[in-house]
Amino acid sequence: MGSNQDVEAGSKAKYGAYDDVLVEPERELLLPTESYSPTTSTISTPRYSLVHLVYAFVGGAALCIGARFLLDVSGIAGPPPLGNDVRVQAPPYVGSTEVHQFPPVAPTNAFPDLFPTSVGYPGATPTGAEPGLIATAPSLPLQTGAAQLVAPPDIYEHIHSTHGDDVKEEEEESREHYKSDRPFNLFRSWGNLSPWYSVPRGAFGVNDTAEPPAGCVVTGLHLLHRHGARYPTEWANYGGPAKFAARLHESASQWEATGKLAFLNEWTYKLGEEVLTPFGRQQLFDLGVSMRLKYGFLLKNFTETNTIPVFRTESQDRMLASALNFAIGFFGYPFEGQYQQLITIEANGFNNTFAPYETCPNARVPSKSNRSLPYVKEWVSHFLAEARERLSRAMIGKDGLQGEFDWTGEEVYEMMQMCAYETVALGYSKFCDLFTEEEWEGFNYSLDLIFWYDSAFGSPVARVQGVGYLQELVARLTHTPIATHNSSTNATLHTPETFPLDHALYVDATHEVVVLNVITALNLSTLAASGPLPADHIPKDRSFRSADIAPFATNVQFQLLSCAATPEPQIRIIINDGVVPLHGIRTCPYDDNGMCPLPAFIEAQQETIRKTDWAWGCHGDWEVPPGSAWNSTMGDAPQA
Repeated sequence: MGSNQDVEAGSKAKYGAYDDVLVEPERELLLPTESYSPTTSTISTPRYSLVHLVYAFVGGAALCIGARFLLDVSGIAGPPPLGNDVRVQAPPYVGSTEVHQFPPVAPTNAFPDLFPTSVGYPGATPTGAEPGLIATAPSLPLQTGAAQLVAPPDIYEHIHSTHGDDVKEEEEESREHYKSDRPFNLFRSWGNLSPWYSVPRGAFGVNDTAEPPAGCVVTGLHLLHRHGARYPTEWANYGGPAKFAARLHESASQWEATGKLAFLNEWTYKLGEEVLTPFGRQQLFDLGVSMRLKYGFLLKNFTETNTIPVFRTESQDRMLASALNFAIGFFGYPFEGQYQQLITIEANGFNNTFAPYETCPNARVPSKSNRSLPYVKEWVSHFLAEARERLSRAMIGKDGLQGEFDWTGEEVYEMMQMCAYETVALGYSKFCDLFTEEEWEGFNYSLDLIFWYDSAFGSPVARVQGVGYLQELVARLTHTPIATHNSSTNATLHTPETFPLDHALYVDATHEVVVLNVITALNLSTLAASGPLPADHIPKDRSFRSADIAPFATNVQFQLLSCAATPEPQIRIIINDGVVPLHGIRTCPYDDNGMCPLPAFIEAQQETIRKTDWAWGCHGDWEVPPGSAWNSTMGDAPQA
């Protein structure tokens, strides 16, 4: 969302796009010339009087002044001098939308019959043993960066060198206010818009890694993952890149940008809407390869039972594309015959545990599902106050006055969103270079506010939306069909064929808001240990970080283990390679490796399912007092 939260539900207001990029007409200076005839044998030399020379001089001077005027207006000669009598403007195409339609609708050279995908003669094709890093390697590979993306130079030093010591002094005064307890990394400072990464060891409170503890072996995996990097959604509760582009385009005659913002004078909006970016496709392919290398050995269970896996996703374009790119990474191309892809429908009126908001009316009421808005607005007024002044000074208004064109706090916030979205879509963004480390830490925290209050432990509709997936997880863990479909589960798709209960490997793709709903419903309370998030400062050592648990391609691994030292099977939950403590779950004991006996874990989740009232949470007539007058750390609705 807009912060661009990924709340892809309800009615959404679409921003208009602009069709064509306007190009300023060329200017030509046409001079009269004599025609030359090859038959002419003599050349006549004209004679000029003093009067002719004076007229020529005056005319030439007038011509130069006129040309200079034209060049200044067109901007070719550079920024005009400041003053009340000078009018400046950006080109009229600034902020307009560029669209590059590929592939063509009906290419003239497309001959499918001449280009079959298989012609036989594959050569030798013997297979080897399945990989199993999780079982064989002394340690596991970590996701440490995004090799396809480019970050700007050192942001902190670059801002100082551009804006001088006054900014440095102001930043040092506020550094304690915004200071992070981790080394700065731009790509990990975008909340849910961050590319997924392996979180630091101990990030969630367990000082252990994702490989199984000594004496334990992995016997099964339930994987829940988010789609990859996408273009902005059509709706945002605050900010939104499309809104920023629209204002620039509509006001192009009223400003000219200077300094670090000078690129805006030629900038156009190049982002699409909602679908995966090329980098997003790569993320899911890489995730599929990673999971095959770690858990490929689980496919032996399917060979032994003469079956193939069933993976699930839903119908939105980016969701299906993510699932298919994951499958190409996991199975290789072609993947037909190696697994079956179930596609559930995300639309109003269809029960779907990957989109529970479609059948939960209260999840579409802003006062209940969009509690973060006042918190975010207040926080933006704190952490972007200096950036707003700094960037406003870089703008020349329509009358040639510097700083006359004033940015709002929301528009500066939109520039930060633009940095993240352009980077994951285009590979690099000049917007990223406009802000300091402290401001990026503030942006990261703004997204924590959004997801805490809208989708996770601080939301009154989080648990009820996550309980449907919880029912499905328990059904698979107990090998028992769901007896009563009283939430977002879809009885039509709960058949032995489409919802098998005896597999060793499950893969489900969903949205980040649903991942957070599920985490809340599971009662992973250690992630909420630092309590409700304030709007006036960043809490030190906060336990809830949206970049850690809900970035693009986030993945939650439910590991099933058999351990020599314990008679009961065990379960662990690993989010982005970080082990999550389970002792916040009522029946789970403290464990150094983050394990919980599977029967105890199931008992606690069954208790949550019994206590969660879908009718009250989704259809009940309850209200939430505004602001901090009411707070939750359990994701529950107020009770009657």
